[in-house]
Amino acid sequence: MGLTNFVYIIIFVFLMAGAPLSYSWGVDGHYMICRIAQRFLNSPASSAVLDLLPSSANGDLASVCSWADNVRAAYPWSSPLHYVDTPDNLCTYNYTRDCHDSSGNAGNCVVGALNNYSAQLLQYQSSIRTYNLTQALMFFAHFMGDIHQPLHVGFTTDEGGNSITEYWYNTKTNLHSVWDTEIIRTAMSNYYGNDRDTMADSIRTNITRDQIQLWDSYSSYYDLATESIQDACSYAYKDASQNARLNDTYFLSRKSIVETRIAQAGFRLGFLLSQIFL
Repeated sequence: MGLTNFVYIIIFVFLMAGAPLSYSWGVDGHYMICRIAQRFLNSPASSAVLDLLPSSANGDLASVCSWADNVRAAYPWSSPLHYVDTPDNLCTYNYTRDCHDSSGNAGNCVVGALNNYSAQLLQYQSSIRTYNLTQALMFFAHFMGDIHQPLHVGFTTDEGGNSITEYWYNTKTNLHSVWDTEIIRTAMSNYYGNDRDTMADSIRTNITRDQIQLWDSYSSYYDLATESIQDACSYAYKDASQNARLNDTYFLSRKSIVETRIAQAGFRLGFLLSQIFL
């Protein structure tokens, strides 16, 4: 092995050592959220999104919805923007108390990131752009998914469930990964023919007018974080002690919660982009 390659490996290991232990929703969850969102875009937003997407996306927002996870090693500063930790067992979120990184830098959390990238995207109509709006769009779309994953607004001590070992049926994993991927994968396998397009379209077509009115009633990203920590306490952490075996009882009672959070994230992402690009 050459010295240059060895140095690259050391740098990569160093960067990854500082990264959070788990990614959000997994590729399938983020894909479904962005697929749903693109169906809710109004005409100006649809045009703006098509304009900003990289050519490799072929006009498909869902295809780049996990980009923010893929660039964590290249952009290590972005890692704390995927989540926010809250005090154990309080089941509340407070921006001043909670929105900071491990070094105490205020605003470095998923709520701060959404505030930042939504503000950047407002430059789209301006003749002077000081930000990379393609990256801003991809970060914003991804973080809207993150804030709806309950354990991305989880407890500090267990790192949003990352340090809680679980057995998903017979597979050893952790609680965070159960909510990122395992519930979604099991639902896809059992109900949607292992097809994420089918699952996403089913979730979207089952959204009701009453739900849209209710989901549109929040006032800020603060409210979305509050929803997630409440769901984390009521559903994610409940009956999920260290080394528990989670099976049908847990899956069947949480499947609808996961699908609702995916639906909410997709609708709200589409609605917000429609407001930003109006």
